[in-house]
Amino acid sequence: MELFGNYLMAFIETGGLFAPILFISCHLLRPLFFLPVVFICISGGVLFGAVAGTLYSVIGITLSSVMFYGVIRWMPKTFSRLVNMKQKIMGRDSEFTTSQITLLRLVPFIHFHLLSLCLIEISAGFKEYARSSLLSNIPLAFVYTSVGKWISSLSPLYILVFLLALLPFIYVLRRKEIIIKWNDFFQPST
Repeated sequence: MELFGNYLMAFIETGGLFAPILFISCHLLRPLFFLPVVFICISGGVLFGAVAGTLYSVIGITLSSVMFYGVIRWMPKTFSRLVNMKQKIMGRDSEFTTSQITLLRLVPFIHFHLLSLCLIEISAGFKEYARSSLLSNIPLAFVYTSVGKWISSLSPLYILVFLLALLPFIYVLRRKEIIIKWNDFFQPST
């Protein structure tokens, strides 16, 4: 992984004017190489700086999300299998809000496209998904690009404290509705 990262950094640094295009292409090819989003975003901060790296990362991550939407809609059986697997893991009635997904994207070990799947479920169509995806990708790109070196030099204790500080926000921003099943509300008479 480190060798690939060094090779990728050297290739982009020598790219000249095509470096942003190569970097955005790395975001699009990231799922094929099983690279984490955080790694690419931190690389963008190192290579291009905070502002340009964030902009290129937002473009690359959003294009990756749009490609995921197209691929998953192209394969409806795979989509239904992924939704069933998600429901087994997280429960049938659990739906996240866009705010919660935005915060969950900041957690590095939660799969990026699983959260994209959650966005697809709560979106009415492609336009709403693209807008929600863009909005939820901006904090991810900003945090990991601008504070990338700071996060990479933190001790595991500080990282744990940061993740624990995110938990109350996920609870506060949850969808505030109660679902009562028909059979639970109306008890059958015996």
